[in-house]
Amino acid sequence: MKLKTYYYNNSIVKAFLYATIFWATIGFLAGLFVALLLFFPEVPELIFGNKLKNSQGLMGFGRWRMLHTSTTVFAFVGNVIFTGYYYALQRLLKTRIYSDILSWIHFWGWQIFIISTWITFLLGINTSKEYAEHEWPIDIWIFFIWIIYGINMIGSILKRKIKHLYVSIWFLLGTWVAVGMLHVFNNLELPISLLSFKSYSIYAGVQDALMQWWYGHNAVAFILTTPILGLMYYFVPKASNQPIFSYKLSIIHFWSLIFIYIWAGPHHLMYTSLPNWAQMLGTIFSIMLIAPSWGGMLNGLLTLRGAWDQMNKNPILKFFVVGITCYGMATFEGPMLATKTLNSIGHFTDWVIAHVHLGTLGWNGFMAFGIMYWLTQKIWNTKLYSISLANIHFWLGVLGLILYIFPMYFGSILQSIMWKKFNPDGTLVYKNFLDSVLSIIPFYKMRFIGGMIYFLGFVLMIYNIFKTMKQGSSLDNEEFQCDPFYENSVKENKKEETFHKWLEKKPIQLTILSFIAVAIGGFIEIIPTLVIKSNVPTIHNVKPYKALELEGRDLFVREGCNACHSAQVRPFRDEVVRYGEYSKAGEFVYDHPFLWGSKRTGPDLAREGGKNPNSWHFNHMYNPRSTSPGSIMPRYPWLIYNKLDRSNTEKKIKAMVKLGVPYTLKYIKNINQDMDNQANKIVHEIYQEHQSLRKRIDQQKKIEKEKFIPLEKREIIALIAYLQRLGTDIKS
Repeated sequence: MKLKTYYYNNSIVKAFLYATIFWATIGFLAGLFVALLLFFPEVPELIFGNKLKNSQGLMGFGRWRMLHTSTTVFAFVGNVIFTGYYYALQRLLKTRIYSDILSWIHFWGWQIFIISTWITFLLGINTSKEYAEHEWPIDIWIFFIWIIYGINMIGSILKRKIKHLYVSIWFLLGTWVAVGMLHVFNNLELPISLLSFKSYSIYAGVQDALMQWWYGHNAVAFILTTPILGLMYYFVPKASNQPIFSYKLSIIHFWSLIFIYIWAGPHHLMYTSLPNWAQMLGTIFSIMLIAPSWGGMLNGLLTLRGAWDQMNKNPILKFFVVGITCYGMATFEGPMLATKTLNSIGHFTDWVIAHVHLGTLGWNGFMAFGIMYWLTQKIWNTKLYSISLANIHFWLGVLGLILYIFPMYFGSILQSIMWKKFNPDGTLVYKNFLDSVLSIIPFYKMRFIGGMIYFLGFVLMIYNIFKTMKQGSSLDNEEFQCDPFYENSVKENKKEETFHKWLEKKPIQLTILSFIAVAIGGFIEIIPTLVIKSNVPTIHNVKPYKALELEGRDLFVREGCNACHSAQVRPFRDEVVRYGEYSKAGEFVYDHPFLWGSKRTGPDLAREGGKNPNSWHFNHMYNPRSTSPGSIMPRYPWLIYNKLDRSNTEKKIKAMVKLGVPYTLKYIKNINQDMDNQANKIVHEIYQEHQSLRKRIDQQKKIEKEKFIPLEKREIIALIAYLQRLGTDIKS
């Protein structure tokens, strides 16, 4: 039969490759800035000087941490996934991508999403939910672009020239359905108005925590893991010129991984107020995850069994070996952290940071670098500009990774020991949380050096890649020839065909079964928690936040304070002695969203109410080092001067009513009066405790005249109201 000529679309691959390099640079720089702030919190003051109060938090740690995680996950790893799949899918299917127009809508739509993330996060517009901080308009946009991507991929599969779907395509389809499901259910939120970015999660407290970490854990699974595994199954054999080690193992790896992974989310909530049965399920399935994860790792490494002699000449294989090894290490460490013993030591410490970066810098980073090096040579039809530079990049990456994660491991163990250590008389040895912070600052500095070295290697890669591009030439439309029909020339024995062989030719059925596999675990864990009342017992003392406290809570979210402060006292002796009564599920029934946090850079705030006077909080937010010498918390002077925006307060309260929070009509009518009364009381106490402050405020009034904002009307008072409310219902 006469072969027909077709053309691959390389222009979209190149566009995503450029975007990957650009956003990786931005994401790494944001990470370095966040790492710097942890031992040098005065950086914003050096930049803005006396005008820090006018910066409105543009350089705040909480906002930049969100920017760093979102940029590395969705912009760096997201774009490299699209780069790899737009290249690999066309070759595996022997067809041009379904629609060039949809490809470009996908590309520009994804970049618009990332840019809008930067704008909104810098302005403090976020939902607080880790890896899902984007507000509702952006959530809708993400889902729209994700559907466009799916249509383009599935459309390409349906017009393929090859019947069989290779394992990489299984992972693509599994990822697409899982991410879509996770995104929709986790981001169900009620906007206070269609003209406002502000929204509240429809879930509250325990249910919101379970939903968020069902999403958060599986965002790691289905964005940072499964699509990269799919690319591993394509690019490792291509780079090594070796067949995949085991086809049967790839089948077991795929189905067991996507089925088991979805159950493991509750291991992020061990010893919290989450029902014990959900915690137990999270632990069991997390430990089960070791088997499919290591099956995939071994399948990748053993594919290279006949290519070890190429390592000296081919640096790309070195990146793949280290990347796959880091995947194995991270997927062993994760289940171990899900056990109660290790979780009690590692959770809320920097161990979690080390674990996450072992995966992102080691697994995602090294795999991405290998893919980018290989693709550049293929698309520009040339050899790598400098193998020596690639080797230097490799060793700088390895050194930077070691210097990054090991100080975090050592620091986390020191943190945990200091938090839990008691004197013989039963008192805490380190009563002041700040003692543990000061002790690990040297490890933060070492981590920063490691990050710098890793980034230096990345800069060498950028130079090497662009020089490679310059010496080669690329075709936006690459010619290929094949039979215009399916593989009709290959006769198949239908009787000997297994179910999975049949399934690999049926993309729609494969997609549906993938959805069922990922949906089962989520529904079994989440639905009982949502509908069974006994999972969240009622505590009659717990009342809704007052309007001023709710505004203060929103300011807490705006500044990303939950990135450093947990609000969940676990039932450990040291935590009960340090913070107070351990947390119960019923005390969070009005929390839309939950704010339990995942890291304690600062102390837990679940029982903060009444611990310190109002004037202490005022001074602490203005300059933390004035109340806590050596603190690494950044300053928030804009909160001291900004006028609290009350224009949406009534809409916020009414939105809460729609979500089931029992505010009365009488209260809604008297919101402003209630806010004034509470604010006046707080200011009165501040003036009593801090006599000199009244004189400063009076002096401001004389200078600013009609522009003067009374202290009662400022944002800081709302935030103090919220902080002083925390835990008081339980104490009473």
